[in-house]
Amino acid sequence: MFILIQFTYIRITEKRLLSANIILTVLALVNVLVIISRIIPQSLNALGVDNLLDDTSCKFVIFTYRVNRAMSICVTSLLSCYQCIVIAPNTKVWIYVKNRITQNVVPIILVLWIINISLYPYFVLNATTRKNQTTSPYTLHLVYCDADFLNYIAYIVNGACYAFRDFICVGLMAFASSYIVFTLHKHKKLVKGIRSSEKVQGRSVEYRASKAVILLVALYVLLYGLDNSVWIYTLTLSDVSPSMNEIRIFLASSYSSLSPILIISTNPKLQNNILPYKRRTLSCNNQGHIHSISK
Repeated sequence: MFILIQFTYIRITEKRLLSANIILTVLALVNVLVIISRIIPQSLNALGVDNLLDDTSCKFVIFTYRVNRAMSICVTSLLSCYQCIVIAPNTKVWIYVKNRITQNVVPIILVLWIINISLYPYFVLNATTRKNQTTSPYTLHLVYCDADFLNYIAYIVNGACYAFRDFICVGLMAFASSYIVFTLHKHKKLVKGIRSSEKVQGRSVEYRASKAVILLVALYVLLYGLDNSVWIYTLTLSDVSPSMNEIRIFLASSYSSLSPILIISTNPKLQNNILPYKRRTLSCNNQGHIHSISK
């Protein structure tokens, strides 16, 4: 919420928002929706709240969680690819690509949202509130709701499609991150002895942003890699235990909970607005100190 509020404030006051910050804003939004639709119901259930959702609410909550979890993956992949393009050499081709992707970040995000919404109608059709009755062995028990795949083929096909999409995103992240690391290594050699160059200093800002993207991707790969490993393992089971689903909930929610901390700690725009009062106080103290010396 802090990221959303701060970037909204920056957009209103400065009349513009950098493309990378637009992507981070969307990432923060989908992470909030993941937490609301998955962690909060899980927490209420752990506190003993029963029968919180009916069939319609289950369909909405599961659909919201699935779509925004998918968007979290896709947007992180988009961020890594965007940063890879930003630090690419300033050749004619790359300049054209940079301009096109910078101008079309919002349409690209909208297309990703449409694609992910279209992938999850099955969950809407087959999600119901949990009942005290026998369910299909191919049912995912999701806190207050059940998502019944009805048969083994539907269970495998849906799981394989989602895993395939995730692996594509991970592959793009890995490729982009590898190129960023390679470029950062070259840049480190270049700046030795020429740090006074304005051009090099300007590029250094982009490279610092690239390091932040690499950390974000590393966090994603670690947590979602474990999540997908557990998911693939559950595909081999005819009856998935509730404890296995709870492990997946923890892994899937960890990225949404931890990535904002990393974004805030590595984004200068956000850091400039965290403790304005402390900075003003520090500035006043410094001015008073200088005044006393001059006397």
